Amino acid sequence: MITATYHSLHHTQYRTNYALFVPLYDYIYGTVDKSNDILYEKTRERKGDSPDVVHLTHLTTPESIYHLRLGFASLASKPYTSKWYFWLIWPITLCSMIAIRIFNYTFIIERNVCKNLNLQIWAIPKYRVQYYIQSQRENINKLIEEAIIEADQKGIKVLSLGLLNQVEELNKNGELYIRRHPHLKIKVVDGSSLAVAIVLNSIPKGTAHVVLGGHLSKVGYFIAHALCQRGVKVVTLGGGEEDYDKLKAKLTHESSANLVRSECYASKVWIIGDKLSKEEQFKAPKGTMFIPFSPFPPKKARKDCSYFHTPAMIIPKHLENVDSCENWLPRRVMSAWRIAGILHALEDGNEHECGDMIFDIDKVWKASLDHGFLPLNMD
Repeated sequence: MITATYHSLHHTQYRTNYALFVPLYDYIYGTVDKSNDILYEKTRERKGDSPDVVHLTHLTTPESIYHLRLGFASLASKPYTSKWYFWLIWPITLCSMIAIRIFNYTFIIERNVCKNLNLQIWAIPKYRVQYYIQSQRENINKLIEEAIIEADQKGIKVLSLGLLNQVEELNKNGELYIRRHPHLKIKVVDGSSLAVAIVLNSIPKGTAHVVLGGHLSKVGYFIAHALCQRGVKVVTLGGGEEDYDKLKAKLTHESSANLVRSECYASKVWIIGDKLSKEEQFKAPKGTMFIPFSPFPPKKARKDCSYFHTPAMIIPKHLENVDSCENWLPRRVMSAWRIAGILHALEDGNEHECGDMIFDIDKVWKASLDHGFLPLNMD
């Protein structure tokens, strides 16, 4: 079989390795370079360059494999949307699903460079729907844990958890792995502080009250906490008594007065998480701005309202080799969770951001701007 070393000798040694694509003929006629096997073994002994930062994500749907760089470049260069012609290639999709199920190991989908940092994206071979299946969670946690340990052994500085790899129901926002492996040198980051900072800076200045809806995650709780402390009234959607009580318990007596449970939703700024229903969206007044704090975009039910992108920023020019879109985000726009790992490495952070831990929101926002990341306008 042809190897990179065989190919190299084909170009550097002019009287050996003639048959570039069919090495069998060189073996038949005795024209294989004598150093072919030695060079190959030496090359195998060399350690590859390890990245400085890894972003650990996962597949979203079976068709999302085509939107990765290893899929179709034309699709990868555009935000992810389902296409009608995917039905025509369903046999290929089915084969990819079977292969993923059989091999079941994390794989590299992209490599980038930011200043002096080498970046990689690793993907857990699971789809979004599988994260909601109780029987799948043990295997998913095992894959994430193995990825963290592998990254630690390779000397990688930071690993950021993307999409559902850091939800509280799965692993307590990554805290599970830190407790199991307290001596990890790698820093595990869930990106909550930057996601909170982006949402807070997306709210128009002078806003006196907002509506908080959808499933409340760690990011949602800290957004509400920050707004209440700043004197902004936070109105929770009716029926969310458990979320309301949790929020109330984490606030000081003074700031808790800004947390309101009401059936009146006059505010035109809605901060929303996953699972916000169409019926709930139609409770908002005309002209409402829906600002999501979830990594997944909401299903748009209103044409008379505006929807912001999920927490993300425009990347600087010095971030190289970014040719594909990150899921549903535009070209050269990166999610808060992915940027968080890069910032942590650039700032030489020496702490984990997992569980209930969150970094200083204002400092993280300033650091993102200082390193050339820019705010993103609405969708």
